[in-house]
Amino acid sequence: MLRRRPYDELYARFRWDLPDELNLAHQVCDGWAATEPDRIAIIDLSGGARRDITYGELWDLSRRVEAALIEKGVMRGDRVGVLLSQRPLCAAAHIAAWRLGAISVPLFTLFRRDALETRIDDSWLGVVVTDEEGQERLKGFGLGIVTRASLPREPKGTQAGVATGPDDAAVLIYTSGTTGRPKGALHGHRILTGHLPGVEMSHDFLGQRGDVLWTPADWAWIGGLFDVLMPGLALGVPVVAARMEKFSADECVRICKNAAVRCVFFPPTVLRILKSEGARIDGLRSVASGGEPLGAEMLVWGREALGVSINEFYGQTECNMVAASAGSLFSPKPGFIGRAVPGHRLAVIDESGEPCEGEGDIAVKRGSASMMLEYWRNPRATEAKFRGRWLLTGDRGVMEDGFVRFVGREDDIITSSGYRIGPGEIEDCLMMHPAVATVGVVGKPDPVRGEAVKAYVVLRDREETASLAAELKTWVKERLASHSYPREITFVEALPMTVTGKVIRKELKARAAREGDAS
Repeated sequence: MLRRRPYDELYARFRWDLPDELNLAHQVCDGWAATEPDRIAIIDLSGGARRDITYGELWDLSRRVEAALIEKGVMRGDRVGVLLSQRPLCAAAHIAAWRLGAISVPLFTLFRRDALETRIDDSWLGVVVTDEEGQERLKGFGLGIVTRASLPREPKGTQAGVATGPDDAAVLIYTSGTTGRPKGALHGHRILTGHLPGVEMSHDFLGQRGDVLWTPADWAWIGGLFDVLMPGLALGVPVVAARMEKFSADECVRICKNAAVRCVFFPPTVLRILKSEGARIDGLRSVASGGEPLGAEMLVWGREALGVSINEFYGQTECNMVAASAGSLFSPKPGFIGRAVPGHRLAVIDESGEPCEGEGDIAVKRGSASMMLEYWRNPRATEAKFRGRWLLTGDRGVMEDGFVRFVGREDDIITSSGYRIGPGEIEDCLMMHPAVATVGVVGKPDPVRGEAVKAYVVLRDREETASLAAELKTWVKERLASHSYPREITFVEALPMTVTGKVIRKELKARAAREGDAS
């Protein structure tokens, strides 16, 4: 854990402590189960009534999942899908896979068939841990299915944990897919160690007496899984399981009150909704937020309505939690992401790969423990992700007095309601509709969501009608995910194209921005 020291001293003294043997299952469950089995690990509100799950109970549940996975033939290096929302079985499934030396693959419960098929096929997935609803959705894929009802009553037939090291593969998390198919970021067992300093920092030294941690973000995303669930379990901080199908400010306040939540990760969209509905939450010690920069107005509101300074943080699936703010260490700077987290070297670099003054590419130096091993089965994309010693985040920024100011996205990722959505996957889906000749998808500024998904569609021979626009929205919603369908569709005669036939999204984004200003 981070020690309370001035930031400059903390950053200068920090060194990664990665043992030769490291396994996430031991880090988040087995160690605590052996020493403090009655300690609360998860406060489960997913079924309505509160149930406290101890580390001993989590260990037992994960061992039962492990026994079921062994029956399905899962061995070291195999991929194990986890199609579950916030609930103890989700945590247990990941733990069971890691204990076997397998690679867990988080899958979002709102994914529809096409989105699931892309990830299942690319990861060569063989077994998925899910619930009855997920089992129905996975019919026809030829997968081995494990549900709670199929678990053995006793954790018999398990084995000693497989010996793994920091760089042995542990989890495969898919990015949003900026150009067509999403890419799988493969991480080693050091991923959690790499996240901990940033998580602790953004929660003003998480792990204080009485801390209880929660986020409305789904545990299928890196923000829910490795910014909240696994860090909380590793640090002995109870984590609340209470995923909402649709966010509600009143329900959010109720969850925080009923579980005595003290530390929360609220994506910017959640903060905007809470602000717009005049919500107030008492008893919080820390609020962390990431995904897009917050303005000065939101930071002021946070102090008034939440009683704390909101700590922003920055990262991405490939290398997360690399910059953060921490009110206990330094004052926030509106418009800036924060400062480099201890253990991570952050810089703005030029085309030659050297740190520069002024605007450049935000990059992370090799050696960060939260940095991915590679893109799964994609060496060309892996090579393109680096410039010399630096991993490129794809964002543009400026460094001022050690603070990073976010300028804009180099790629075209759409950040909507806290989700990072790749336009390429949506475009591919729409292109499969018989009425669509070509399409360009961008983010349109939205006061609540941050950005709304907007599609500009060129039709083949169909008439432009409101019913066709609704049909195309449903087409995407049923095949990808309910949060990534285009909220708006405009039919156009042609799209701006490069000489090589690529859509110039920059021009479409400018058009969408003008439409937003005019509305």
